[in-house]
Amino acid sequence: MRIDIITVVPDILKSPFEASILERAIKKGLVEIHLHNLRDYVSDNYKQIDDYQFGGGAGMVMMIEPIDKCISKLKSERAYQEVIYMTPDGERLEQRTANSLSLHENLIILCGHYKGVDQRVRDQFITKEISIGDYVLSGGELGAAVLCDSIIRLIPGVLGNETSALTDSFQDDLLAPPVYTRPAEYKGWKVPEILTSGNFPKIEAWREDQAYKRTKALRPDLLKED
Repeated sequence: MRIDIITVVPDILKSPFEASILERAIKKGLVEIHLHNLRDYVSDNYKQIDDYQFGGGAGMVMMIEPIDKCISKLKSERAYQEVIYMTPDGERLEQRTANSLSLHENLIILCGHYKGVDQRVRDQFITKEISIGDYVLSGGELGAAVLCDSIIRLIPGVLGNETSALTDSFQDDLLAPPVYTRPAEYKGWKVPEILTSGNFPKIEAWREDQAYKRTKALRPDLLKED
């Protein structure tokens, strides 16, 4: 997979891809991350990528021309399945979205900044708009990092255990069950006996039951109505 990220502040995005699982995925050649500084697509000396709103109002708006140049250049080199815009008013990111995007080969992610982008960018170039929550950040970079993490970890070979991602919360519309590790008893606090019994069918049944109970208690909105 290849992910091209268009941003005004590429330095914010370097760190997330230089450690842990994402770094290993890149080193294994399972994913390519390319950061594009939008100011590189401006010819004037001031490198201006934003301007005042038509009609007045507070806040600057990202201009269409440099975004057009960057996206058009990328699309002239390869086919992209999605051109994604990170924005607070986009579709909220859910596990099923990450699952779907992880099956693609090439993605473009545009990070919003300031008051957002000229609406014509959204009308002409964007195929999917995504939000990571109902709040506003200073820019779309952190949201893009979250989106990339949620996608990349699903690519086969990225995680050490191939089934690990399939048992995460939300994969089956349930929260994950509680997990434990050694020691089996600590300060009188014991691990549920079923987990040390070696009876794997009963363990699996216990986990399914716990997942349902946790979801009902913490996120009842995830449970499908009969």
